[in-house]
Amino acid sequence: MTYATVMVSLALDQPNNARLQAAGELGERFEATIVGVAAARFAPPLYFIGGAEAQRLIDQEEASVKRCLAALEAEFRAATRTRSRPVEWRSATDFPSRFVLAQARCADIVVSGGQSPAFSDAFSLVSPKDLVMQAGRPILVVPDKINWLDLRSVLVAWKDTPEARRAIAGALPLLRKARDVAIVEIPEAGGDRSAAMTRVSDVAAWLARHGVTATARVPEAVGSEPAAVQLERVAGDVGAGLIVAGAYGHSRFRELILGGVTEYLVTQTARCVLLSH
Repeated sequence: MTYATVMVSLALDQPNNARLQAAGELGERFEATIVGVAAARFAPPLYFIGGAEAQRLIDQEEASVKRCLAALEAEFRAATRTRSRPVEWRSATDFPSRFVLAQARCADIVVSGGQSPAFSDAFSLVSPKDLVMQAGRPILVVPDKINWLDLRSVLVAWKDTPEARRAIAGALPLLRKARDVAIVEIPEAGGDRSAAMTRVSDVAAWLARHGVTATARVPEAVGSEPAAVQLERVAGDVGAGLIVAGAYGHSRFRELILGGVTEYLVTQTARCVLLSH
């Protein structure tokens, strides 16, 4: 398995440099086509004046959206000009989530920015949380301050769920490029640590059959400390530049309100994260 098409989702009024850099690196590492994608549409006011004045306002705002999309295309082409890979651009005056999710059918992996607001503007921004839930592709979330895709050390945050299995399968091309890979399961309070070690050892053996050497690790449980806090500590210990994880093992609404590992991974700013649902 490899990545033949890397898609990068660009956003209006947000920095795109980091995600463009990561997408460009992926394109070159895997000799893949790089597809840039963006969409936005006119957000109507809460009330309208009537007649010709209303139409003038609509035409003016729609023209502004088209100019913004043209500027994003120029940004994409400038960022990929020196990449020795084919590139494509796709854009539309449409709801961003709907458009980007539809275009994901042509991609092997989708690169997105992080730190989206909990309730994003549906007219101008596609949230990585929506991409993770609906794209059917692995999503690489790249924080704005990351300036390269660091694969020297990769942490697989294991939980024995379908989401985690899909995430590690989708990450295989990246894991083969990594120098060090650690498979880590954060034990639940009162959980069987030996059973957890058996699970992560199985995953490490599966990776070995795919040409990836990985170490298995289960840290000691730390009372009632949240799993996200423990995961961050382990990521720091191994110097992870990338975390691979399944997304939303609980309902998304529960994690949004109560917090959880997925919410932490999408909003943290220290490293890239590959997520799959």
